[in-house]
Amino acid sequence: MQAEQLLRFGSYRLDLRNEQLWRGTQAVKLTGKALAVLRYLVERPGQVVSKDELFRTVWVGTVVSDAALTSCLQELRWALHDKARHPRFIETVHRRGFRFIAPLTTDPPVSSSKLQVSRSSTLVGRNAELTQLHGWLEKALNGERQLVFVTGEPGIGKTALVEAFLGQVAAAGATWIGRGQCIEHYGAGEAYLPVLEALGRLCREPDGRRVRATLQQAAPTWLVQMPAVLKAKELEALQRGVAGATKERMLRELAEAMEALTAKRPLVLWLEDLHWCDGSTLDWLAFVARREEPARLLVVGTYRPVDVLVREHPLRGLKQELQTHGDCAELQLDFLSTEEVAEYLTVRFPVGTTGRSSLHDLARAIHRRTDGNPLFMVNMVDYLVARGVLVQSDGRWELQERVDEMAGGVPESLQQLIEQQVERLNPETKRLLEVASVAGAEFSAASVTAGVETEVEAIEEQCEELVRREHFLRASGTAEWPDGTVAARYGFLHVLYQEVLYHRLTARRRQRLHQQIGEREEQGYGEQAREIAAELALHFEQGRDYRKGTQYLQHAAENAIRRSAHQEAIILLTKGLELLKTLPNTPERAQQELALQIALNDALVPAEGYTALEVEKTVTRAWELCQQLGETPQLFPVLGRLITFYQNRGELQTARELAEQRMGLAQSGQDRYLLSLAHMGLGATLYFLGELSSARPHLEQALALYDPQKHPRSTVNPTDPRVGSLSYASWTLWCLGYPDQALKRSHEALALAGGLSHPFSLAYALGSAALFHLLRREGQLAREQAEAVITLSTEQGFPFWLAVGTIVRGWALAEQGEVQEGITQMRKSRVPYLLALLAEAYGKVGQVEEGLAVVAKALAAVEKTGERVYEAEVYRLKGELTLQQLKINNVELQMTEAKGKGQKAKITNGNRSPSPDAQNEAEVCFHKAIEIAQKQQAKSLELRAVMSLSRLWQQQDKEEDARQMLAEIYNWFTEGFDTKDLQEAEALLHKLK
Repeated sequence: MQAEQLLRFGSYRLDLRNEQLWRGTQAVKLTGKALAVLRYLVERPGQVVSKDELFRTVWVGTVVSDAALTSCLQELRWALHDKARHPRFIETVHRRGFRFIAPLTTDPPVSSSKLQVSRSSTLVGRNAELTQLHGWLEKALNGERQLVFVTGEPGIGKTALVEAFLGQVAAAGATWIGRGQCIEHYGAGEAYLPVLEALGRLCREPDGRRVRATLQQAAPTWLVQMPAVLKAKELEALQRGVAGATKERMLRELAEAMEALTAKRPLVLWLEDLHWCDGSTLDWLAFVARREEPARLLVVGTYRPVDVLVREHPLRGLKQELQTHGDCAELQLDFLSTEEVAEYLTVRFPVGTTGRSSLHDLARAIHRRTDGNPLFMVNMVDYLVARGVLVQSDGRWELQERVDEMAGGVPESLQQLIEQQVERLNPETKRLLEVASVAGAEFSAASVTAGVETEVEAIEEQCEELVRREHFLRASGTAEWPDGTVAARYGFLHVLYQEVLYHRLTARRRQRLHQQIGEREEQGYGEQAREIAAELALHFEQGRDYRKGTQYLQHAAENAIRRSAHQEAIILLTKGLELLKTLPNTPERAQQELALQIALNDALVPAEGYTALEVEKTVTRAWELCQQLGETPQLFPVLGRLITFYQNRGELQTARELAEQRMGLAQSGQDRYLLSLAHMGLGATLYFLGELSSARPHLEQALALYDPQKHPRSTVNPTDPRVGSLSYASWTLWCLGYPDQALKRSHEALALAGGLSHPFSLAYALGSAALFHLLRREGQLAREQAEAVITLSTEQGFPFWLAVGTIVRGWALAEQGEVQEGITQMRKSRVPYLLALLAEAYGKVGQVEEGLAVVAKALAAVEKTGERVYEAEVYRLKGELTLQQLKINNVELQMTEAKGKGQKAKITNGNRSPSPDAQNEAEVCFHKAIEIAQKQQAKSLELRAVMSLSRLWQQQDKEEDARQMLAEIYNWFTEGFDTKDLQEAEALLHKLK
């Protein structure tokens, strides 16, 4: 059978000679008319065929109704397992006709010969590359996941190669193929853009229900990001379940979903133009490439190395790191040789050429001018045909000029060639393409109506003609907007075409078109416009509608924060603030700036820490704007962020004043939600100030007033308020002497945060739990929680909780005997209590002077900040270190005396007790600690200080006084007898009897 008589698409073969359709080895039964319709469409791939044309050719000389054609199409869709709504083979083009859309080949799926894709993309010289791609696919089919980067300069043929490869894969059938496009204009800050686009396309495939079902089960945080593929009730239910997706959860979920999907069917995922991709997409690529679980997955990413270098894009570093560990491969495309250019000409003009120069001479001339750049080569040949240098006559192609004569008129660059192609277009088509270049690298015909002011049908007709001629555009399916608008989508054959057309426009016309297209898309999406916020932000920014531009930049940032893409959100919000400066200084502008500053603060806190310089700038500017605007609803949330900032910076009196002001606001409105937040803020501040008995009821009120059903946590706020209240309550209850109740609150905070799908809240709960177990002196538990928060904070980029986790792990290491390593990790401490723990660690290795220096620093911090909650513990440790230092001094004195007498010193740990003066100095510290703890009603800290003093009195033969004092505080406790402190207190009481 001749190859050209056997056409392959999907898992089907159409035998033209014997007029038979096959699926594998199974013959597919079709009526004669249905087979004739299929053949007519297959022989015109990508071309829209009208009803009238089908009637004229299939029902020659017969008058039939539309029902006859409808019946044939239903028969074909049933036989091909195709669906009209989500077509894989036959697409209904709205009001125009029908089009065959599947990749089509005339050769077996893997061939050693060159593959001819189409007139303008005849693939030559890439056989070795195709073979290599199939080799990687073979590994993927065996469960060995593959990540491949196809690289090369613009026009080198990256897209043509991958499209040819995917055409062969599709022809073999039984493989999912997903495609996502990174776009320069819209890519910055749009987290996971190409991955979400690829998943959306897969969900809309004929078998997309299986993809949707897998995502719903394994990756709901991803499915909820694609509202267009869900029904309203499904979307609402998903949103409730996955509010505030964590980056770690999203990465893990999609990786697991890919593994589940590819267990059923292999998947090839193509991500185009990664030199424009967002940071979150790179995180996903790294995550999926490093996983060791089997997956029949091949990810192909294309990019331009030069753009990566110029932009200093992190893709370069990621690729190098993955290559070093064998987690990815690279396929670099080179220019075509003169022989391959000649081969292209032979395939392009198969009936041969005659004329004043040979075809090989022409190939050499084209190669000299284009360096073998495939896109430049194709465009140059098109140029020669259009200029009449190559002319078809009597079935043969003839060169009308000598090669050396024609060179002078050929443009020197690809851009100039494209410019000349544009100039040859009729004014109407030129105008359409210029508007389309503003709409984007891919666009809906409905968007273009805003700039050419004509009906969608007329635009689709012009675009279809360009697609049929393979000139500038390719078909890209159909899009339906939320307002019911249905229109065909198209994409530029190469981004260079879009760039040339875009830059031809005057600045004034570009501005007007961006504004018009933005308004049309905003209208089309209505209440769902936030879904395309980044795209609308670009249009309105370029259209100089800076008010709307900043509004959609904020919406785009909120979308990014919901995906835990904080860096992208910071970029978008910073840009929004810059745009806002161009607007007149009005109360409306101030209000919009205030909203942006609050949103920026909420993105910066997880990414930079609570007291970073940029956080300070945003929160102080927000406060200035509140004072400028007077009574504004934003005052309450701004006060909350100010309180958190001053708490963490150690300006606690300022934080208290602000917390009391915020409480007054909440009480005046009697809003339970605001009251809950106000009680939490004031309770936390009082805790740091050491006013524990006052802090406790505020924290309990915060928890009692908060209703998770009526007061859902906004996914753009840094922390869930219940997690904060529970964590502070756990610390407060421990200090007050209720270890078991405190433990219950800590467990509640962890359980709540674990179910929220909100990474910063989870880091907050883990870090707080690590500190809580440190308070209880539970080294192993503290270390486990510390390592958990270190892992999460490293993945998510949370510097504050990373530092907390590292310090707590250092304390745990010191407790477990790895003192020097523990000290190294604790040295970054700035909080008085954590400084005291560092001092204690120094004492364990005999570096008492260093420990006392740290204690002095801790006491200075207490005086400076007012953070007195652990002041008693600092004084207790000062007393312990004082005693230890004096013992060391006694030992050194004994050694000196022995040396002077020429004797060998016999020294034991208790050879001499500290001098009375030294004991008095330590005793003063212990009494001070007890006094402070009693004033704060901090029974747990009082118990520790009393034990330290009791041990000293035991050495001074004051055992009865020590026993009475210790028994009194010990007997106060009603719970927590399994904790280390109370067990040591009980043991000491037995010794004192």
